[in-house]
Amino acid sequence: MHPFLSIPALKKINFKNEILAGLTVAMTMIPESLSFAILTGLTPLTGLYAAFLMGIITAIFGGRPGMVSGGAGATVVVLIALASLYGVEYLFAAVVLAGCIQFLVGACKLGRFVRLIPQPVMYGFLNGLAVIIFLAQVAQFKVTTADSTTWLTGTSLYLMLGLTALTIGIVWLFPKLTKKVPASLVAIVVITLFVFFFQIDTKKVIDIATVSGSFPSFHLPLVPFTWETLQIIFPFSLVMAGVGLIESLLTLNIVDEITNTKGDSNREAMAQGGANIVNGFFGGMGGCAMIAQTLVNIGAGARTRIAGIIGALTILFIILIGGPVIEQIPMAALVGVMMVVAISTFEWVSFRLITKMPKADIFTLFLVTAIIIFSHNLALAVLVGVIVSALIFAWDNAKRIRARKSFDQQGNKIYAIYGPLFFGSTTSFSEKFTPQEDPSKIIIDFKESHIADMSALEILKKIIIKYQELNKQVILRNLRADSIRLLENSKSFHQIEIEQEENQEELV
Repeated sequence: MHPFLSIPALKKINFKNEILAGLTVAMTMIPESLSFAILTGLTPLTGLYAAFLMGIITAIFGGRPGMVSGGAGATVVVLIALASLYGVEYLFAAVVLAGCIQFLVGACKLGRFVRLIPQPVMYGFLNGLAVIIFLAQVAQFKVTTADSTTWLTGTSLYLMLGLTALTIGIVWLFPKLTKKVPASLVAIVVITLFVFFFQIDTKKVIDIATVSGSFPSFHLPLVPFTWETLQIIFPFSLVMAGVGLIESLLTLNIVDEITNTKGDSNREAMAQGGANIVNGFFGGMGGCAMIAQTLVNIGAGARTRIAGIIGALTILFIILIGGPVIEQIPMAALVGVMMVVAISTFEWVSFRLITKMPKADIFTLFLVTAIIIFSHNLALAVLVGVIVSALIFAWDNAKRIRARKSFDQQGNKIYAIYGPLFFGSTTSFSEKFTPQEDPSKIIIDFKESHIADMSALEILKKIIIKYQELNKQVILRNLRADSIRLLENSKSFHQIEIEQEENQEELV
């Protein structure tokens, strides 16, 4: 039986927190979804459809209760060039293909590899994302006309600043009174009523776009089903799938840490893929997990799938019925809520750890943060961070390989190897041996080492050949089972004797 259907599980759910958290998330998703849709050259409803479809599907089928997905800018930005060059129908086709790729990643159980992302990369990801979220809110202090975009001035600027500061104050201070109601929702309601009753002239949601429409309808993307079309959309789909999975699975990891529970990364990848496939067929711009809204959701006390479902259904209700009300929400209220989210997203503890972290980790942290801030490409930043961390790790391990030299009672020379033998340590490994000076029989002891890859096999083969050319014998001792399998599979080590501590066996 599903845990939500059992009576004990139902009793543990705080339905009030879940419902209120869902409503709060919906309010914060609307302006972001609208903004990204307009940025991509799509109709505003395309963004809201994505928020609803991504939200409802991933909330029900995703691998992490409490996560929120929608029309995220990280994935949509990838498709801007495609939409401008070939049109919106190609964008929908690319979203479908990206969804298929994501679903296959989850079905093949490749989602777990996101857990290989190092902590400095996670810190850099969160810090860069926090800066982007904050700067996106600062952009709301601009006014766009047909000719140009300028900053607010005079009374309009002061009103926007004052209402934003009041929102931030409510979000920070209200929890001191009670935590039974999400402070973010209270702030949005209070500021909206304040502006309404005092007839304050300030920027509102309706100034961005209208949010009223109809239920999303099914249609196949109007593109030729040809090899040429696939060649056009595949690169965009591949990048979108990668960006979406990285952001979604990183968000899953963050929620795991906050709630001390473990989500299912493969299930989440399949849910994200399925949601994007549906988006492409129902006129949504696609998306992925939205870390800011997820943090709002978790901060409001949501711990189950209910809040995500409520949030998605609220957006659908707004599209169908509640648009005129939502359009009156002051942008200052939403800006204030998201600024608090940005401040809380930033890993301030990373500054305290700088003096305690290795220099390589500090470099990686700042590198990832800088790439995100200047390129707004989250996937690229994480990829670069992981590659840099891997190279640093390889370099450190390459320097650690050692060979302790000794002689046994028969006068045979023993090379006791310490540290992994892999592509990074092959040069140092080869420099340990002196074939010309060594006796007629040498023993290479791998008790404290192992053969890790083909580069290791190749250097070992070259060393053995050098000794054989001098009519000297090489014995490999204490190889691990996986190292022996590598030797056997390579079929390049014929008549090489292998000794174990208890018994001897010959590899033919």
